[in-house]
Amino acid sequence: MPAVPVDQSERRSGALLDYLARRMRLRSESVLAPLGLRPRHLVALTVLRSAGDISQQALAGTLQIDGTNVVGLLNDLEAAGLVERRRSPEDRRRHVVSLTETGAKRLNEAECGLAAAEDEVLGALDPAERETLYELLRRAASGSPVTCADASAACAGAITDDREPGAAC
Repeated sequence: MPAVPVDQSERRSGALLDYLARRMRLRSESVLAPLGLRPRHLVALTVLRSAGDISQQALAGTLQIDGTNVVGLLNDLEAAGLVERRRSPEDRRRHVVSLTETGAKRLNEAECGLAAAEDEVLGALDPAERETLYELLRRAASGSPVTCADASAACAGAITDDREPGAAC
């Protein structure tokens, strides 16, 4: 199926989202680095705070990463004293992972620094606009993706009084 031409005069958000994501990622990394953290560490610590004690296997599933990769991640966090692994009392073959007090404090420091970074990146927006942006991004992230082909097929049959066949929906 040939590609559907895109009206160049339409405003597209992709490039702006990419630009803001890169700015946020760079600021986030600069906040996390002095704390000895990387974004993947932050995600794991956040999951552990929410989940409480969790098996290493369940953590890998939640993070959607391979079990061998979660071992490396946990090795980093355990070496820094941010998490603790111990054998499960119910099944000695399994490890249970928990956030340490030091890990909870470091996570809090990281979140405060990330909030400041977000304030910097999104500083041109007032609080109400930032809330609207958040809700729109959350909704977009949770929706099912629609391809250009899907949209074209849906639009092709949507002829109304004010639309020509094949016109953008």
